[in-house]
Amino acid sequence: MQLRPDIILTSTIKSLSDVVAPAVDPHNKLAQEQIQIAIGLLRMLARRLPLEFRFDCDELKRLLGFAADLQRHANDAATCAPLADLALAANEGAEILRRAQADPRDVQNAVQRLRASSGTAVDVLYREESPIAKAAVKTLVLAHAAEQLLRDRAWVSAQGWEPHPEAVPPLEDLL
Repeated sequence: MQLRPDIILTSTIKSLSDVVAPAVDPHNKLAQEQIQIAIGLLRMLARRLPLEFRFDCDELKRLLGFAADLQRHANDAATCAPLADLALAANEGAEILRRAQADPRDVQNAVQRLRASSGTAVDVLYREESPIAKAAVKTLVLAHAAEQLLRDRAWVSAQGWEPHPEAVPPLEDLL
């Protein structure tokens, strides 16, 4: 089972294209049309998903510029409360945009690099250290794996595979 949306989308598109679409009754034009629309929408989503965060940041940046333009042109005392709210929203938006400068791909790359480096470090430490250090490394690895596994299970719990879903906390509570 995959957790990454890009891999899930790619495998779903392949399954629909290679298995489901050929099995749809060729005389059922509506069903043929709908499977092609579904595949097309999933392909579009797969292409756009990596851009979603940047798209949202771009919109936020443009809205901040729009808010600044509106504030420059306002001089009517009757608009005081809405303009104060606009200024507050713009300040909050600017702070969020400032904090959102890391690209999600950079975060994913850092995760992958840390996974690889951690694995190598664990291997070296486990081979070269004392039995006490090995036990400590083993405890650390198992604790980290248990935490990650719980998050992974929560991530895919909506698929219905979990035998006791009530035992898995909501993903939002774990993050």
